[in-house]
Amino acid sequence: MAKRPVRVLIGKPGLDGHDRGAKVVVKALLDAGMEVIYTGRHQTVDMIANAAAQEDVEAIGLSVLSGAHLDYCARLKRRLDELGMEGVALMVGGTIPAADVPRLRVLGYAVFGTGSSLTGVTDHIRREDEARRGAG
Repeated sequence: MAKRPVRVLIGKPGLDGHDRGAKVVVKALLDAGMEVIYTGRHQTVDMIANAAAQEDVEAIGLSVLSGAHLDYCARLKRRLDELGMEGVALMVGGTIPAADVPRLRVLGYAVFGTGSSLTGVTDHIRREDEARRGAG
């Protein structure tokens, strides 16, 4: 039996309406053979977490250009923990100051700032998925 493709949710939290980068990432993930759920713009953290639980995803990526990445990431992590989704790979991309990267990594996020390689994103998701499937 073939394993199912990696399921990835891409979320765009808050009021920031600039979603071109998120859509580019979605296309790259689809081209890499992954199943992608894109929640669209203007989502709340709870909406993103609930969609991730309903869709049974292995990875979640947030696209944040507004500067609110620390708040959104902390709130999403807390909500996922409440939902029993501690094993989901977490990523954040967008305009992320270097000074904030260590705090995001402590929360469990891989950080892909503006200009990151799309191959780097897809490779990271595959490594995370292989590690999780190997542990299960």
